[in-house]
Amino acid sequence: MVSLRFPFSFSQPSPKSASHFAARSLTAACVAVAAATAVGGAVVVSATAKESILQNALAPGRNNCAWASLSLADSEAPASQSKAGASFPAVLGDSKRLLGVGLRRKSVFGLKNIDVYAYGVYADENDVRKVLGGKFGNQSISSLQDGKDLNEEILEGDVPVTVRLQIVYSRLSIGSVRSAFKESVGSRLQKFGGPGNKELLDRFTSQFKDEYKIPKGAVIDLSREKGYVLRTTIDGTEVGSIQSKLLCKSILDLYIGEDPFDQQAKEEIQLKLVNILHKRGGGQVSVVLK
Repeated sequence: MVSLRFPFSFSQPSPKSASHFAARSLTAACVAVAAATAVGGAVVVSATAKESILQNALAPGRNNCAWASLSLADSEAPASQSKAGASFPAVLGDSKRLLGVGLRRKSVFGLKNIDVYAYGVYADENDVRKVLGGKFGNQSISSLQDGKDLNEEILEGDVPVTVRLQIVYSRLSIGSVRSAFKESVGSRLQKFGGPGNKELLDRFTSQFKDEYKIPKGAVIDLSREKGYVLRTTIDGTEVGSIQSKLLCKSILDLYIGEDPFDQQAKEEIQLKLVNILHKRGGGQVSVVLK
């Protein structure tokens, strides 16, 4: 699934110009979108119209009609995405699709920020619809885009989610990772579970043993599996698993919670989840006016 955002716009072409018909067609599309949005609905454009809409919308010399969010749902797997030189595949395993990518940055002595790792968040679309569809499937896209209830359900729900971390800072040690998780995950454990979760935190951070090397490009997967089991792997090698709903929620809160490492990534993930819940099937386009 690909998400594009751009202003639909129009010029005043001569009646005989080749672009006149395209502009009129796109105007009609905007009117249809506006009408559907007024009643809280989503507009679905057939796959045959997808290419012409994109070509017309991206053509130069048009005045603003409205800002829109355009999502293309194709049967083909989308391309991988990259962040800070780290590349993330569109599909993880057999069915988990990339929802968004972000960047973890760390301030050094308050003087500069360094890029520590990039991350991608993955989930199976069928799992998302199965667990969340009953509550959110019939809500309008505009109401879902508020995001608070949806994000809370993702944090709390038993939806398998993988956060893939790819190291981009060449001088990062496993000890630094351990210390960073003690701070960040520890604060979330206290936020959601109160004091008294030191043993749980130690169980998690102790998985990052000194024997593991994490050079630039190393991959750490943090996967919430069914039954709230957090499974951790480093470069494909499993280093531990812990059954804890509190720990799973605390980990995911770092990336999609109220105060995430990367706000833009969170919004990208949220938009992708909204489109998954409203997906009508392959080869269609959902257009939502802002």
